[in-house]
Amino acid sequence: MKRDRAARRGLSPLRLRRRPVAWEQQRPTWREARPALIASALGRARSRPSGNWYVLGASRELGADRPLGRTVAGVEVVLWRGPDGRLLAGSGACPHLGAPLKDSPVRCGTLVCHWHGLALDGGEFPGWDAYPCHDDGVLLWVRLDRVGGEPPTERPVLPVRPPLASAVHAVYTGVGRCAPEDVIANRLDPWHGAWFHPYSFVDLTVAHAPQPDADADADAHADKDKDEDAFVVDVSFKLASRMVVPVRAVFTAPEPRTVVMHITEGEGAGSVVESHATPLTPDRAGRPRTAVVEAVVATSERPGFAVARAAAPLLRPLLRAAAGRLWRDDLAYAERRWTLRSSGRFPG
Repeated sequence: MKRDRAARRGLSPLRLRRRPVAWEQQRPTWREARPALIASALGRARSRPSGNWYVLGASRELGADRPLGRTVAGVEVVLWRGPDGRLLAGSGACPHLGAPLKDSPVRCGTLVCHWHGLALDGGEFPGWDAYPCHDDGVLLWVRLDRVGGEPPTERPVLPVRPPLASAVHAVYTGVGRCAPEDVIANRLDPWHGAWFHPYSFVDLTVAHAPQPDADADADAHADKDKDEDAFVVDVSFKLASRMVVPVRAVFTAPEPRTVVMHITEGEGAGSVVESHATPLTPDRAGRPRTAVVEAVVATSERPGFAVARAAAPLLRPLLRAAAGRLWRDDLAYAERRWTLRSSGRFPG
């Protein structure tokens, strides 16, 4: 593609739009964003195995001396690093008198309860459960078989990423009052991009969308060919009123709580954005709460990208801020969807 060749030659990826279109004059997409189509894609995603793995946060959040605590679907979980840096996980309540282990220190790879000094090394202990866990270099995962209820797998379902040594990655976390499926449904609706996020996206066209299943049995279509089951989107990232960066992106849902966007053409080809939805404890009114953990793993063939890698500590807050701006809108979408579903007023 010409844009990729331009990147290798070091040419600017920026483009000037010939005739900027006012927001209200852009082409409507509501006819293409058919509720049945989105529901069908969501059904296939929910039918795919997760192995009972849940994303808890960013690898960088977890140091050597303090644990990380999360509550997944009402289950308290604590993570920490052993003496060799390996990730360890288990129940977040001390088996002695129930102290919150997320507030306890780590000493030489051992989690020491700050109430009475009970020490846990990650192995089995009476009244306390150790959980399988995985650190993929960007995200922290824990396997909760009693929550997921699926046949367990040794590792989570991981997307293809660029090599981390040649990439810049950042992780954003937000929380919404909705269910994980509402977050995933949002990501399986690419048509809202330029309408709902005009500050970031323009000239959006869905080049390919999977067709709704012929029957209501999504399980029968869970293994549909991944290329056929992908959303292919041509879109421009907006930098100014006329200055844009055009790309082609492919959206897939490899498991029930994850949607992955791969940039396949244009600037940053090979970059990945992973949106993970993790159920939390319901609020006091009984409404579900879901954490969105979004990982951006950016790469480029442009020679100057080495400068970006060197400046990664400065870029990560900017990447998180950009993701946060989008998710403030998208969580409103997901929360609205849950409100309509729970009241029986959801369209379609």
